[in-house]
Formats: sequence, structure tokens, C-alpha cells
Amino acid sequence: MRAQIEIAVDVLRAAPLAGPGPRPDDRALAELFRQSYRAAVDASEQGRTITPDDQLLRAGREAGVRPDLSAYHAALRRVIATLRFSRAPGAIETLRALRGAGYRVAVISNTVGEPGALLRPVLARMGLDECVERYVFSDESPWTKPAPEIFRYALDGLGVSAVDAVHVGDGWADMEGARRTGYRATILFTGLPDYGAEYRRLFARHGPESFAGRFSVRALTEVPAIVERVLGGAPR
Repeated sequence: MRAQIEIAVDVLRAAPLAGPGPRPDDRALAELFRQSYRAAVDASEQGRTITPDDQLLRAGREAGVRPDLSAYHAALRRVIATLRFSRAPGAIETLRALRGAGYRVAVISNTVGEPGALLRPVLARMGLDECVERYVFSDESPWTKPAPEIFRYALDGLGVSAVDAVHVGDGWADMEGARRTGYRATILFTGLPDYGAEYRRLFARHGPESFAGRFSVRALTEVPAIVERVLGGAPR
């Protein structure tokens, strides 16, 4: 997130002015982008997508400049290529166990700030493509979690109904969206480390007490046994 703000400021600083008037300084540009980012988070909680491109364009309008989206994408791509990503402990083992038992797997991700197109290569390098049949990123659709539409869209791609599905997630939008969609069960995963203060301010405004997860696990390797207990008699 820090990199996103720095990149946005660089692109906004280099953008041509849209009209008369002074160009805001770097501090003002950073604040304008933060405001745009917060607006995207607020829309996300309501199930609406504001894409990363729209976030930058909104900040550009407020700053009175015309930002270059291609420069923004290129800078984001360079940063993502240098960051160290790691799988959550037990992730690949859990996915392989589920697929080995005959279950279908899709991923739904709210991509506020970074395009899903830039995350696909990261997930492929992690080896997740061997288990995940369908990725649904919110910037590629009109909806975000918790909107039921994005959950149904993912399920439709697998040919699976909500009553024959379990959703695993780590936040309010996961649990609430799956509940609204009518999933058979939800599993709250609590085993990831803290995301940091900036992330908490933006995305973790709902306390754990508001998560309506039917099950809760600290280790992903606990998930297959719960899925089997819940869906063992359902079509695979």
C-alpha cells in the first residue's frame, strides 16, 4: 500500500495539467490519492467496485492533472515483480487435499488498489493454478465482496450452487457475502499475521465479533475435514 501511494504521487507529479492553476505538492497529491483509496474501500464495503484506474483518475481530477494510466500500470508491475510474496502456511496442501477429494475450487478477491491482472502471475508462480479453477477479481467485475453477485458469478463458472458450497475467508466481507448468497457454510481463517496499521484503518473496521463464520480455524489444513463434514453428501 505504501508503494501504491508513492507510485501514484510519481505519476500525478509527472502528469500534464488539465487547466490553469498550480500543481499540488507531493504531500497534497498523496492525500488526494489516499482520499480516493478510502472512497474505493467504502464502495467495496457496499459491494461496488471502484477500479484502481478510477482511483487514480479521481485523484487526478482533484489535483487538476491528467495521469498516464499506462505509466501507473508499468510502475505497479515493476513493484509487484520485486516484492516477496509467500503462501499462507498449509495453503497448497489444503488445496491439493480438496481437489484430490473431488471438490471444485475458486478464488474471489477484492482488488482495491492493485489490478487482478498483475496478481495472476504471482499466484501462478506460487503454484496455485494447479488447484484453482477460477479466479474472480473485483476490479474485473462491477461487484466486490460482500455483494452476492460476485459470489454467484464465481459459482456459476464452476457450475455449482451456493447450497453446495463452502466459503473460506479472513474478513467480514467474506463471511457476510457468503451468508447473503446462501452458502452451506462459512469458515473464518484467523491464522494470518497482522496486515499493519494502514490496512487495519482501511479494511478491518469490522471487529471479529461481527464475523458470522459458522466455523473458525487457525490452520488452513483444518479446512478439508470441515468441508467433508459439511458437504460430504453433496455432489462434488
